Amino acid sequence: TGTLTQNEMIFKRLHLGTVSYGTDTMDEIQSHIINSYSQVHSQNSGSSTSSTPSRKPQPSAPKVRKSVSSRIHEAVKAIALCHNVTPVYESRAGVSAETEYAEVDQDFSDENRTYQASSPDEVALVQWTESVGLTLVNRDLTSMQLKTPGGHILTYYILQIFPFTSESKRMGIIVRDESSGEITFYMKGADVAMSTIVQYNDWLEEECGNMAREGLRTLVVAKKSLTEEQYQDFESRYNQAKLSIHDRNLKVAAVVESLEREMELLCLTGVEDQLQADVRPTLEMLRNAGIKIWMLTGDKLETATCIAKSSHLVSRTQDIHIFRPVTTRGEAHLELNAFRRKHDCALVISGDSLEVCLKYYEHEFVELACQCPAVVCCRCSPTQKAHIVKLLQHHTGKRTCAIGDGGNDVSMIQAADCGIGIEGKEGKQASLAADFSITQFKHIGRLLMVHGRNSYKRSAALGQFVMHRGLIISTMQAVFSSVFYFASVPLYQGFLMVGYATIYTMFPVFSLVLDQDVKPEMALLYPELYKDLTKGRSLSFKTFLIWVLISIYQGGILMYGALLLFESEFVHVVAISFTALILTELLMVALTIRTWHWLMVVAEFLSLGCYVASLAFLNEYFG
Repeated sequence: TGTLTQNEMIFKRLHLGTVSYGTDTMDEIQSHIINSYSQVHSQNSGSSTSSTPSRKPQPSAPKVRKSVSSRIHEAVKAIALCHNVTPVYESRAGVSAETEYAEVDQDFSDENRTYQASSPDEVALVQWTESVGLTLVNRDLTSMQLKTPGGHILTYYILQIFPFTSESKRMGIIVRDESSGEITFYMKGADVAMSTIVQYNDWLEEECGNMAREGLRTLVVAKKSLTEEQYQDFESRYNQAKLSIHDRNLKVAAVVESLEREMELLCLTGVEDQLQADVRPTLEMLRNAGIKIWMLTGDKLETATCIAKSSHLVSRTQDIHIFRPVTTRGEAHLELNAFRRKHDCALVISGDSLEVCLKYYEHEFVELACQCPAVVCCRCSPTQKAHIVKLLQHHTGKRTCAIGDGGNDVSMIQAADCGIGIEGKEGKQASLAADFSITQFKHIGRLLMVHGRNSYKRSAALGQFVMHRGLIISTMQAVFSSVFYFASVPLYQGFLMVGYATIYTMFPVFSLVLDQDVKPEMALLYPELYKDLTKGRSLSFKTFLIWVLISIYQGGILMYGALLLFESEFVHVVAISFTALILTELLMVALTIRTWHWLMVVAEFLSLGCYVASLAFLNEYFG
């Protein structure tokens, strides 16, 4: 899905369980944030001594239903703190950024700030918190600072950070509020990972499904307040686990998981990733060219289905068979039978179900899936993507082309016959690992329909012509020797052989790489022309044998003709036959060309000119 989208994330939805905010109601969140922070600061300034103890008992009384305003306050604060984003400031003219104090002097103006992160989703979330009033202004290894709508700076010390991994599908951070000393563990991640971690609720799964159907990428945000004793206990166990020699990763994960229990669900965020330009016409063009398209993604089933529909990978009128989650052989058998009864419908299957089907019914599944107009495999790991590619190669014997834009697509790109990497926001890993690198998905149409088609046609013509060029002169030598009682006398010696292989015939033969049977515009307009290539008619045993026969026929006629017609001039048979051979070769190239290019004309006349010019010093060979 990331390959089809721009990777420019826009925050679209915030859901708190009872209330949902969209793009048109973001101003309400902004007013709530302004009010809640103005109240906090007025309390702090009014009674700085009494405010700290009054805020302590709150976590111990979760039964009291919180107001919408306080829930929004908590949710926005969590989104502003739980991330790996760093604000970067352009250094102003005249300000030296070498000293530590220069950072303090630096202007925290909105125009001067940009955010850097490994994931565009995180940048979108932090940019959104800035738009509603809570701005990330500074971050280093140990702390981060937020600016409230009133201009106050809140400092939070980073105690621990647990980065996002493709296995855990979540990231966490433990921070200490400088003003109150409260320690909070914030966590955000995919709904699959978070649903078992957060406290029981009846809305998360349903709302995730609703957002995914709108094509939004969802993240679940949760928190847990920790006492000083709880944190100290965790820290000692965590450090102990990090020092262990055996199974360190497992032990560290186990300690972190001990914290990930009964967390308070704060909110669900929805971020939109828009489709790239011309995705729909490109996919339609590929389908018309006879190419079967499968989409392998790590996204949720609903998101993958929504993007497949919006990109017209699956047409809106087409039936979609969503493969039910299966875990046993019997379930897989029943589901495959149900799928077999359906005709001309797209298949959507999750990675886990796919694993079960391939384990027990590999051949049957691939056979059925290959008959589908489109297949969407969601929740796929990078190794699964590569496995599917290899499976298709093995079972169908067809050529596969893998297209990806991120590091998680590298294994798939390398497993395919042809890999195409899209250079985008996710970095250059895919384009560096691929055979071809492009900047946008829409360029695939031209890469295949124009360059791919021409490459195949030209390679076929050039390969067969080089073969013809060698075989014709060999035939002439064979005929010459057989006429003279198989005497081992070379027909052409020294420079004639070298000249024939290089300057006399090389330029016209290699100019065939400029030939094209149809204009690029026509090839893009009629992708069905590409479908014709799959029959392999340009280069096959049939065409090979035809060229072999042409070479033997021409070689034989040239040699016999020279011997019969110029019997009286037998002394000059070498000169006569060699000149005829060069002219034949140049004419054959001219007859093969479909669209003349000015360089082809130059090559023909240059080769002929070289031969005529070299006649002056070829007397010793022709004598």
